[in-house]
Amino acid sequence: MRPGLSPILAAAVLVLALLPEPAPAQTPGTTSGLPVPRFVSLRSDRVHVRVGPAVDHDIRWTFARTGWPVEIVAESDNWRRIRDAEGAEGWVHHALLSSRRTALIAPSSKEKFFPVFEAADSKSRVSAELQPGVLATVRNCRGGWCRISGERFDGYIEQTRLWGVYPDETVE
Repeated sequence: MRPGLSPILAAAVLVLALLPEPAPAQTPGTTSGLPVPRFVSLRSDRVHVRVGPAVDHDIRWTFARTGWPVEIVAESDNWRRIRDAEGAEGWVHHALLSSRRTALIAPSSKEKFFPVFEAADSKSRVSAELQPGVLATVRNCRGGWCRISGERFDGYIEQTRLWGVYPDETVE
């Protein structure tokens, strides 16, 4: 026994040491155990966004594009409170969401075009120029760059130019 430990405390430490490893903890406040907030995309081309987390709540608006990125900001049972790139929020059933990562090219920017490079380096050749709001599939992100692809483009863009990934987030 260590000096200074009471016999009761020593017994408690021994019991705790013999207990099995605890199961991985869920993220506090979530039903899925996944981190909140997090980015996901829409699984369907018709997704009703509701005022509250149940089908008896009014529909606030309807998304009409598969793959559109949204941010989950809260969870309640099988419902997810989402936020879109414009900051609008509402509730969607989890079955209508996908973990597939997509992003919008600088949706609120006033710039006309954003370069997509052949490599994760602004000195590499420009392979495409994309307008704000273009939807892209996120292949991976690391070191401040994301490899994205879409209709007629594939390459690297600075991570800060995307809505659908967090700054400095690594996406595999």
